[in-house]
Amino acid sequence: MSRHKGLTVAAVVAAGVIAWSGNAFAQAQIVDGPEVRWKLAAWGKPRAATQNIETLKKFMDERTGGKFKIQIGYESFGQPKELLDLLKVGSLEMTNICASYHPEKLPVFSALDLPFLPIPDLDTQEKVHLAFYKHPLVIKEFAAWNAMPYLSSVLPTNEFVGRGKAPKTIEDFKGMRVRALAGIGDAMRKLGAVPTSVDATEVYTSLERGTVDAAAFPTTYAHQSYRTYEVGKWYTENMNLGNVGCPTLIHVDRWAELPQQYKDLLMEAQPLAHAAVKKAYREADEKNIPLFKKKLQFIKFTPDELAAFRKVGGAPVWEEWVTKREAQGIPGRELLNFLLKEAASPKS
Repeated sequence: MSRHKGLTVAAVVAAGVIAWSGNAFAQAQIVDGPEVRWKLAAWGKPRAATQNIETLKKFMDERTGGKFKIQIGYESFGQPKELLDLLKVGSLEMTNICASYHPEKLPVFSALDLPFLPIPDLDTQEKVHLAFYKHPLVIKEFAAWNAMPYLSSVLPTNEFVGRGKAPKTIEDFKGMRVRALAGIGDAMRKLGAVPTSVDATEVYTSLERGTVDAAAFPTTYAHQSYRTYEVGKWYTENMNLGNVGCPTLIHVDRWAELPQQYKDLLMEAQPLAHAAVKKAYREADEKNIPLFKKKLQFIKFTPDELAAFRKVGGAPVWEEWVTKREAQGIPGRELLNFLLKEAASPKS
């Protein structure tokens, strides 16, 4: 009997990532081919959210005997809002982007930034993102930027850390000053809160001084990184405010130039890269949740309360997005229904 019997595909892949540590990639058969040197732009520093590209870099290097090298530049190749344009003109072979940095450049892809989408976990998010990457309208939109979406950063859902009275119902958010960006900010406005777009690096001070009452971050690693738990009093553990679309893109011409064996390797690396980043988030949660519980009151909403959040804060923002996109000639309803159907379909 297979030792993997009964495990999900995601669990098997994750087990593979754990096994493929050290120089284990090199133990597989070396794939021969030409010398390739690619630049991949990112920002910040190596962290949980970049374990997908770090794994990709190592995989391609070791599986090709050092012939396919990827150089990751953390802000050395450009600032986050410049990277899509730099890829378009061919200054980069690959780049990370976040659609929320320039949503009007990627109106179709901005669907992934809608709040309160029913995407309950990282495995579902990976499935939804990969399906969306293959949608003809997404492919067409990125082609205008000489790009094709390749990896997802599979960012955790946003949750709040806040001070003051802990919210127990939808009414408790009325008048609350919250750091919440893009669609999440729109949703919180629908709930009666007052959203603001405080820079991540200023959130700690804003919470400490009471400039904002709560801040939303991808949980838990971002809250730990920006130390909100040190000044907060409560934490929403299951509000599931939403995710954001932050893919790794490949320049379409550079992809086309690759020999087939290298294309095959890149596709082989995709699930391993996603498993690595999800593993990093899980490890962050295992470390951070006990730490948070020592300092924060955990707020868990009931299914009825979550449904109310989605009805009042989510659905109206979805409808506004659909209306706006359809006014631009984009079939917003079709795209929204596609995401909802993918989110509801069972994982393979």
